[in-house]
Amino acid sequence: MSTKKDMDWGSLGFTFMQTDYSYVSNWKDGKWDSGVLTSDHTVTLSECAGILHYCQECFEGLKAYTTEEGKIVCFRPDLNAERMYDTAERLCMPPFPKDRFIEAVKQVVKANEAYVPPFGSGATLYIRPVMYATGEVIGVKPADEYQFRILVTPVGPYYKGGAVPIHICVSKYDRAAPRGTGNIKAGLNYAMSLQANVEAHANGFAENLYLDSESRTYVEEAGGANIIFVNKEGTLVVPQSHTDSILPSITRRSLVVVARDLLGMTVDERPVKFSEVENGDFVEAGLCGTAAVISPVGKISYNDEEIDISGMEAAGPVMTKLRNTLTDIQSGKIEGPEGWVVEIA
Repeated sequence: MSTKKDMDWGSLGFTFMQTDYSYVSNWKDGKWDSGVLTSDHTVTLSECAGILHYCQECFEGLKAYTTEEGKIVCFRPDLNAERMYDTAERLCMPPFPKDRFIEAVKQVVKANEAYVPPFGSGATLYIRPVMYATGEVIGVKPADEYQFRILVTPVGPYYKGGAVPIHICVSKYDRAAPRGTGNIKAGLNYAMSLQANVEAHANGFAENLYLDSESRTYVEEAGGANIIFVNKEGTLVVPQSHTDSILPSITRRSLVVVARDLLGMTVDERPVKFSEVENGDFVEAGLCGTAAVISPVGKISYNDEEIDISGMEAAGPVMTKLRNTLTDIQSGKIEGPEGWVVEIA
C-alpha cells in the first residue's frame, strides 16, 4: 500500500482537490472504447457538443473508505452502476456497462489510494462518475458521441459540523415535474435547484425540503438528499412518491435494510403528507445520501411557521444509531449484508 498524502485530513471540507488520476472512456461508432487512466483533468469539447445545448449529462456519487485494518473498501458500487445505467437510458445515452463501471471504480481508486483518508479521520474519498454528450448536435436529438469519466477527491463532511442538527426550509420552488426526471441522477435536476439553494443559504437555512410538484401536499426530498422520519412509536417512516419523482438513494435503501433487518425496527415506506410534519407526528428526521450519510434535521421552516422536530441541541437517538451502524458497516467495524462492502486494495 502506498503512503498516505501528508495533509490535515480532519480539516477537509466538501470541496474538490485534484488527485493523480481520473478514468476516461469514450463512446463512438456505437461502442465504448477500452478506457484508460489519465493524469489530464481537463475536458476539451466542441462548441456544438450535445451537453452544452441539450443537457445530456448524468453523474453518480459514491465513496471509498479505509477500514481499521487498513484496507480500502467501497460501499455498494453495484447500485451506483445500476442507477447510472437507468439514468443514461432515460436520457437516450448509451449506458456504461455495469461490470465495467465497478472495475473502473476499483481501478481509479487504487491508482489514487494515497488520497484515501486514513481510518478515524472522518474524511473519505469521494468518487464522481460522470457521463456527457461530446458529439456535435444542432437539432434537438441525442448526440452520437459520449464520454464517461470518473474523478476522485478526498472530502470531509457534506454539511458543516457533521452530524449535528440542521435547520431546513420548505422551498417555494419545485424540484422536478410529476412523471419527469426526478427519479434519475441527471445534472439538469440539480441546476434547477441552485437558485432555491442560494436563497435558502442566504436566509440562514442549511438545505431545502421539496414538496410534490403536483399538489404540494406530500414530502418528497431535499435538494441534495432524501429525507426520512421517525414517528412517536419509533417507526422509521420513508417518504414515497405518487409520481415517481424521488431519487432512489442508495443510502436511503441501505438504511431501510439496517433499520428493519439489523436493528429490528418497523419501517413504513409510504407517501408522507407535510401536514403530518406540521402536526408534530415525527420526533426525528434526517437527510440521507452518499455525501451526508445522515444529517439530522432539528427544525423545518415553512412560510412563517417554524416546526420543531428534535431540536437543535443534538441528533436524536434513532438517527444516531442508524448513522453509526451504517458508517460502522462502511468502515468495516461491523459486518453488513453480503456484498455491501467491496474491497479495493
